[in-house]
Amino acid sequence: MCGISGSVSFKSSFNKEKLCEIGTKMTHMLTHRGPDNFGIWCDKDSGTVLGHRRLSIIDLSHHGKQPMLSHDGRFVIILNGEIYNYLELRKELIGFEYNFKGTSDTEVALCAIQQWGVVEA
Repeated sequence: MCGISGSVSFKSSFNKEKLCEIGTKMTHMLTHRGPDNFGIWCDKDSGTVLGHRRLSIIDLSHHGKQPMLSHDGRFVIILNGEIYNYLELRKELIGFEYNFKGTSDTEVALCAIQQWGVVEA
């Protein structure tokens, strides 16, 4: 199972380099949860850092690396789970002219959010 870390600081005085350094340290503490890869995403303006340790299962290539940004740069996602019908969703999203870089269910989830938005439960 993958490892996820993150922090949001609304009063953060950290510059982007320091924020990313903190995210890297948090994420490296989860190496045992995902030995295959690691990534972080930092946004200084919102004081947000997201980290991900990857246990590669579906898309073993670098295209499955997380955190993952949407094609338009508006959304960022970390997903720890499995979307069982992602192949069917992928076919439908290709009909909306999405060009997928990889074969991960995370990329499908990200494109689905971009296409249809997020529904509150």
